[in-house]
Amino acid sequence: MPRLAVLGDMTAPLAAHATSIPLQAGILASPMGQLLVALVAIAVVIVLGKFVLKLAWRLVTIGIVVVAALFLLSTAGVI
Repeated sequence: MPRLAVLGDMTAPLAAHATSIPLQAGILASPMGQLLVALVAIAVVIVLGKFVLKLAWRLVTIGIVVVAALFLLSTAGVI
């Protein structure tokens, strides 16, 4: 089987070319496309944040109720 010699600098232009092709073609080719992608990414972050905050509020509310109940029971001398 023949051996293939690859020098370190032979892969650098290929890697640079492979990463620049998606940025030159498609929706990211124009500033309006880039703005659209940025706005969609922000919307995704906001929607995910909304669900995380909804869960966080529920956890905080449950924590307040549990701690208040334990506080009242400890002040009454039950615990």
